[in-house]
Amino acid sequence: MSSGISIYPGLDNSVEENLQLINLAHKHGITRIFTSFHIPETDKTRFHQEAFTILKAGSALGMDIISDISPATMEVLGIEKTDTKAFKKLGISTLRLDYGFSAEEIALLSRNSHGLKIQLNASSIKRELLESLAKAGACFDTIDALHNFYPRENTGLSKQFFLKKNMLLMEFGISISAFIPSMKRPRSPVRAGVPTLEEHRGCSLDYAARELSAMGCSVFIGDSLPSEDELANVAQCQPGHTLLKAEITTREPALLKLLENNSFTARPDEARDVIRAQETRGLMKGISIASENTISRPRGAITIDNESYHRYQGELQILKKPLPPDRRVNVIALLDNMEQRLIEYILPETKFSILKK
Repeated sequence: MSSGISIYPGLDNSVEENLQLINLAHKHGITRIFTSFHIPETDKTRFHQEAFTILKAGSALGMDIISDISPATMEVLGIEKTDTKAFKKLGISTLRLDYGFSAEEIALLSRNSHGLKIQLNASSIKRELLESLAKAGACFDTIDALHNFYPRENTGLSKQFFLKKNMLLMEFGISISAFIPSMKRPRSPVRAGVPTLEEHRGCSLDYAARELSAMGCSVFIGDSLPSEDELANVAQCQPGHTLLKAEITTREPALLKLLENNSFTARPDEARDVIRAQETRGLMKGISIASENTISRPRGAITIDNESYHRYQGELQILKKPLPPDRRVNVIALLDNMEQRLIEYILPETKFSILKK
């Protein structure tokens, strides 16, 4: 799934700012918009003036527009619970069913979607609901899940709880999204960012986005008006692909090209001490790698085996623990302490890339 932005008609931004944000996001390849019909602080008059303009603009660009829907919202809009065609006419393409819907109603919506997708609340999901959906004949191909965001400080999810919910959803084949904050214009009324994970409240948007994608999630910016640089950072993230930002220490052109132009796959047979890229020996075949910078290898060192390692020449590794110097192994890049935290998400057969810091 692609990454997304959040638009709140009648809240912080002018309609012109929201339309500009939609166009900038689309320019960067971001294809999803989250919006809500029941934020208490929303100016109701402005909301009704702006909402349909925003829905129309996003829909015209082919963006997936997600709306937080409750039975009360449907009553205000004059739409029956099972009338998916009415939502499509508004430009909404995904219904996030936050509360007030039975498993049977959700299953019916998933089967009679007319191209509309159904989204569950990933933060409050329970096994009982998922099992009931399966029993009720839900079409899981039309269902995904999005975590809550948490505007008040200290109320965001713990990573342990977050991963537990994700494992449950993945068991049922449901893809997952979550929110990160932008501090360019934090959303009112608290203006402390709207992350899913509490620990993301104080860190950079770039790192938060890369951590969520490393955990297998697609990324939504929860705050009102992110910068264009922040949009570009989020757009490069793909669920299950770990992006590491490293200090590059080699100047060898062939090795720089290897790092810059490739994504790598962790070998399926997980080593105790290192992450091994399975493609690089083939990619470097026929290229002689001279011995250089054969220093002690700290945790987070990115190395490549040189010509002295014979048939292992060209093997790229990331160190999970410190190792002593080896004349056959060149240190070509280093991860700082923050970036090293992302190593734990590089599991067997998952993708990773190395970017210049």
